[in-house]
Amino acid sequence: MKIVNARRTSQVFFFVLFVWFCIVSTVGERFHQLGGWPINWFLQMDPLAAIATVLSTHSLYGGFLWAVSVVVLTIIFGRFFCGWVCPFGSLHHFFGCLGKRGKTAGERIRLNRYRSAQRVKYYILIFFLAMCAFPSAAASVQIGLLDPIVLVTRSFNLVIVPIADKAFGVVTVAGRFYEWAWLIVSVFTVMVLLNFVVPRFFCRFICPLGALFGIIDRLAVWRIGQREGKCTGCKVCEQGCEGGCEPSGVIRISECVLCFNCLDDCTYDAVGYGIRRSSAGEITNPDVSRRGVLLSLASGVFGVGAVRLGGKLAGNWHHGVIRPPGALPEEEFLKRCIKCGQCMRVCPTNVIQPAGFAGGFENLWTPVLNNRIGTSGCQLNCVACGQVCPTAAIRPISLDEKRGTGEFAGGKPVKLGTAFVDRSRCLAWAMGRPCIVCQENCPVSPKAIFTRATYETVRDGVFHIKLVKNNIIETEERRMVFGEFTGGDYFLKVPGWGRKKIASNTKDSVIINDDTKAECGGLEKGTEVEIQVRLLQPYVDAELCIGCGICEHECPVSGRPAIRVSAEGESRSTDRKMLL
Repeated sequence: MKIVNARRTSQVFFFVLFVWFCIVSTVGERFHQLGGWPINWFLQMDPLAAIATVLSTHSLYGGFLWAVSVVVLTIIFGRFFCGWVCPFGSLHHFFGCLGKRGKTAGERIRLNRYRSAQRVKYYILIFFLAMCAFPSAAASVQIGLLDPIVLVTRSFNLVIVPIADKAFGVVTVAGRFYEWAWLIVSVFTVMVLLNFVVPRFFCRFICPLGALFGIIDRLAVWRIGQREGKCTGCKVCEQGCEGGCEPSGVIRISECVLCFNCLDDCTYDAVGYGIRRSSAGEITNPDVSRRGVLLSLASGVFGVGAVRLGGKLAGNWHHGVIRPPGALPEEEFLKRCIKCGQCMRVCPTNVIQPAGFAGGFENLWTPVLNNRIGTSGCQLNCVACGQVCPTAAIRPISLDEKRGTGEFAGGKPVKLGTAFVDRSRCLAWAMGRPCIVCQENCPVSPKAIFTRATYETVRDGVFHIKLVKNNIIETEERRMVFGEFTGGDYFLKVPGWGRKKIASNTKDSVIINDDTKAECGGLEKGTEVEIQVRLLQPYVDAELCIGCGICEHECPVSGRPAIRVSAEGESRSTDRKMLL
């Protein structure tokens, strides 16, 4: 098999494997659902994610040992990951080939030439790593914004797979919804379409992981190079070059992605792959300037300080940033979260969402709970998000720890926040409508939501008696709507009788659930009676509320719900306790 065909086979295999891992990132027992599949494998092979978290936390998460092996293999064979494994690189390769179709050999050579702007990716890499290594406790991992493995994982998990699944219903019957999906897919689409401008545009100019491999590649034992005395200078080898490394001349080792197109295109056997250096010479170091490096370092360091000036980790923290159960304290969380979207994809209720800018720039695309999306709030019997987080930004917890049972019975359950009743929107408080949905759906025991009964006279609820016969009371007024006072929450307040529950009503009469004779009541014609509604007005016990958001999800008030969870009182942060 020709080496180019072997590379294509490898690209197809790893891309299909990547898509499969995205599909099986679903809680369930069927073969195409989560059941031991190594869904984080591509993320764990990412040396940039490994280095970023090491710089920010000073520890190497166990799963990233795969990344160490990738670095070792890169030192031996060169940038094989970019050309043979990376699913995002394979996409760019495919669309770049589409963009070159129909073009002459000369046009292809011009498209694939090296450009000085390819040094930008090295400055992006330095900028992000400087943010991770901020010289204080305020380091911030933001590599997930442009890291190719994280970017393609987030795009497939939160946009492409949910869109494709709407037609087939394989992943989920209910369908998935994600906020900020428009921005995620916009970034993904732009990066892909730029291949029609320059092949592998993202890989050449933007990719910080490619820049990291470019730095490592200068140490590679095996590399592409010219064989002495065979090159005719025809430059045919450059018409298919995916990295713009200029193999016909002094080759730029750091830009070679091992596509091996040059070996396949050269008819003079002038290009080889081995441990010998290129006979035409090599440029091993990335094309960066000292000034650019220093500026990137300074920008990264001051960038962290700038985004933290908003006080989002101090007293100005945003109440709407509600993290999943098991999330580390916010400062530690931001040192680990790479914005991959794995926790959002695996969440069975779809309550975990990519955040926007509400909590500051650092919060973009990190996981937060939105209790109005999906099928429920955070369920008590689910800890899936912590089991799939590749960096332990959401640490794996047990059901006993989450619920405060078993060996954790002496403590309290994990508290995500606290629910607050908005009395200006609550049906029972502001609208005079019976509703106990939040109290009924509260999953904790004893319930964190309790009610207190009050009776209010309905609008235009004063009537005058016309006739009483057994438990049927006719009124002089004919303004009732048939059946409007049924349901068990409406009462007739009668002098001497007290309140009697109404069973049903017509336009001018009510039937009460009482067989009391009219004579016993001594009621006279014209006696004033009132129709009252019993309202069970909800209250929240902040000590019992765990902030699961089920009450908020089930609240029948559409739009802005009448009961909402806020991050106050979350158990992960001692400085966010709610003072009662």
